[in-house]
Amino acid sequence: QLQLVESGGGLVQPGGSLRLSCAASGFTLDYYAIGWFRQAPGKEREGVSCISSSGGSTNYADSVKGRFTISRDNAKNTVYLQMNSLKPEDTAVYYCAAQLYYCSGYAAPMEYDYWGQGTQVTVSS
Repeated sequence: QLQLVESGGGLVQPGGSLRLSCAASGFTLDYYAIGWFRQAPGKEREGVSCISSSGGSTNYADSVKGRFTISRDNAKNTVYLQMNSLKPEDTAVYYCAAQLYYCSGYAAPMEYDYWGQGTQVTVSS
């Protein structure tokens, strides 16, 4: 069974950091671009970042540029999202998703074939 599992969410104060992980089971991530999305209550799902299968290409939403970094370790079959300088507006459920090879239309949920269940990130004092 093909599955993506997110972890690393939690409660953090403004200005703090978290690192999210997206681990795959049942398939190898070597051939997949991985995107991170988030969805806050009452809002649409928003594309945050994406990394190509080779790791050679990355994309970021303007709202997270300079604060978030996406990376991957194919040996561990895992993709990471390092989130620094967190703000209350970053509060959301964060999802990872997979599409073959490239971050085509990286912020469009319909481009992705597989999704995780999400992990909650809450930024609050």
